[in-house]
Amino acid sequence: MTMTEGFHVKTRPDFVAWLTEHAAELADLNPRPDDELETRVDKSLALLGRLHADGIIGWGWAEDLGGFGGDATDRAALYDALTATGFGMPEQVGALEVLGSALTTFAPELARRALPAVFEGRELWCQGFSEPEAGSDLASLRTTAKQTSDGWVIDGQKVWTSLGHRSRWCGVLARTGAPEGRHRTLTLFWVDLESPGVTVRPLQTTTGEAEFSEVFFDAVSVPADHVIGEVDGGWKVAMHLLQYERGMWAWQRQAIMHASLDDLIAKAGSHPAAAETVGAAYVALAALRARSRQTVERLARGERLGPEVSIDKTLLSSAEHLVNDAVRALRLNDFLFGDDADANRIRGEWYYSRAASVYGGAVEVQKNIIAEHVLGLPREDRRG
Repeated sequence: MTMTEGFHVKTRPDFVAWLTEHAAELADLNPRPDDELETRVDKSLALLGRLHADGIIGWGWAEDLGGFGGDATDRAALYDALTATGFGMPEQVGALEVLGSALTTFAPELARRALPAVFEGRELWCQGFSEPEAGSDLASLRTTAKQTSDGWVIDGQKVWTSLGHRSRWCGVLARTGAPEGRHRTLTLFWVDLESPGVTVRPLQTTTGEAEFSEVFFDAVSVPADHVIGEVDGGWKVAMHLLQYERGMWAWQRQAIMHASLDDLIAKAGSHPAAAETVGAAYVALAALRARSRQTVERLARGERLGPEVSIDKTLLSSAEHLVNDAVRALRLNDFLFGDDADANRIRGEWYYSRAASVYGGAVEVQKNIIAEHVLGLPREDRRG
């Protein structure tokens, strides 16, 4: 049986067995949810480095790019196995999935140079898409890239850049033509955040952590060979990348939420709200898992996904809300009055879950996409 015949058959049990066997010696590297963000990042880097050294991290990535072979289902199996055996999801695997897919498809030479540093836990990446006035409407972004004799010069600002203050590289979507061109004049660049002219400012959220950053580019030089895809072809790359942002991110999140819900069920006992509250959360989570598994398997087959991945995003938002509402309901006293690390964690996760209907594309926008481009319903009249 080959690795590509299904992670539910082969690779997930292998990963679970290995992680279970080595759990004690890896305990100090486990990025636990109640750790502070900087500690989670440090542990995540150390954990990935150790897993790569033992031949685990790298499965699902092509051998000529520094991986161990296999496809997206192998990566999904590993993420599932990590949470099933009590490990936290490494902080950098979200960006690895999204930007790694773009690099391997549209800039394989860059991928060969960049991927090993992430596998080995030496670097973090981030995604520079959103701007103060360009979130869901990326086609209106204002960051510009001007061509020079030996490359490009980028000027502008990005915001809500996850772990930007800890990242070495950023996939920056910038305008390389007239603003009137909208999505037809965008290009994706691979930018070294240690370059002169880059300023990164962490943004503190309501959880008290600086998970996001705003990134400023002031005449930042970028080599000519650091274009991902074609010049003015950034929208195509972004749409490709979006498949992984919606599909693989949803898979990672459902794995994390399943672990959280299993822990809650074990502790709920005869709580009067347990059956209804946990039941609703479990149904939403089961739907998300089934849907995202289909998406991962399609990605592994090399299929190009279209607007239907918006379904994954809407299911993810519902599951995030219901799972965290269940935790709050069954641990209400801790949620309201607890002052230890665990209480702070459940409050922080509940607050963060409220943003699930906004980040990565607002749910209202996703529902319009599903209605118009998947179901074929008449386009909404948005005038006046």
